[in-house]
Amino acid sequence: MKYEIPQMIKNGRGVIVNMTSGAGLIGIPQTPLYSARKHAVLGLTKSAAVGYAKSGIRINAVAPGLVKTDMIYSIDEQFMKTLKSMHPIGRIADPQEIAEGVVWLLSDKASFVLGHTLLVDGGIVSR
Repeated sequence: MKYEIPQMIKNGRGVIVNMTSGAGLIGIPQTPLYSARKHAVLGLTKSAAVGYAKSGIRINAVAPGLVKTDMIYSIDEQFMKTLKSMHPIGRIADPQEIAEGVVWLLSDKASFVLGHTLLVDGGIVSR
């Protein structure tokens, strides 16, 4: 955001979508440092969103659940079972499902959405 925002101010508009996690909204067992980082992303998103709104910049975040990426293959099998069991939808997300949420926030269809965290998490935060 350090480099994007000045350019967006010059252009008179822009959209930023930060990536966070459900761990930024709820506590996840065995992940205190990860959760703290994700909480920080939410605070940054909300503060910057209200701070730059009058400059024509919309800032939001997406909080995915567990996604089929290289990162999940390094997780301990027992911890992976715990994470999967936390998803009420009963499965792990495809990256495309997360991307669609990001695309929507970037679009004009979300032109009145500001400082929001879009949960694309299979219901993990709602449980």
